[in-house]
Amino acid sequence: MSNADRHGLITKVVRDSGGATVQELAALTGASEMTIRRDLDTLAAQGVLERVRGGARTLLLRGEEPPFALRAHEAVDTKRRIAAGISALIADGESVLLDSGTTCLEVARLLRERPVTVMPLSLQAIHLLGETPGPATLMVPGGRPRAAEGALTGPLTLASLAALRFDTAVIGCCGLTAADGLTAYDLDDAAVKKAAIASSRRVIVAADGSKLGHTAYAHVAPAALLQTLVTDTTAPADEVTALEDAGAVVRAV
Repeated sequence: MSNADRHGLITKVVRDSGGATVQELAALTGASEMTIRRDLDTLAAQGVLERVRGGARTLLLRGEEPPFALRAHEAVDTKRRIAAGISALIADGESVLLDSGTTCLEVARLLRERPVTVMPLSLQAIHLLGETPGPATLMVPGGRPRAAEGALTGPLTLASLAALRFDTAVIGCCGLTAADGLTAYDLDDAAVKKAAIASSRRVIVAADGSKLGHTAYAHVAPAALLQTLVTDTTAPADEVTALEDAGAVVRAV
């Protein structure tokens, strides 16, 4: 088992069960207890979990948004497939508004190799697009980053979006249903997503199957405003049908 796979399994077990001991994780992964201790120290430093005597426990309270560092370890292959599906929908020369989140960060990795103009709404994607020269043109908005998440929010971000128009907005979400539409955990983040949708001619939603059928706290937009959803094959069939009935084109990758 690779380090990345082991870290992903450890984070899932700790999150799902609330905590785990070094001995339990060693038995589960087949790694030595010394290796598990190093893994837990690494994941604790990333803010994924809390290190306690003899093991680790989750930092996630029920109903909260999982931390960026934790989500970055989850369903990586699925996020990359979704990102590839979204990149295929974007033509050279387009102006793209790219939302925050781990799936949208994977989209940024692909768009930096394309002759497109991209305005990312997270510090992680800004850094990724700006670290090496490439064919993509980087536009940077104003704003205040949310702690740990890196998502840009606030009046300067909203003013940046209001002043511009984009061909395509790629939007992430915390929940999506045909009945409740697109939703987010954070009110400030929801306001930025609303402004992004209003500033763009086309809206592509990036959401793995676990997001469909769920509703988060802050409403962003009704399903009728979303032109295309790129998801994976685990998406609930009834919710996919309902979103298609609402007018969205759904692509499962």
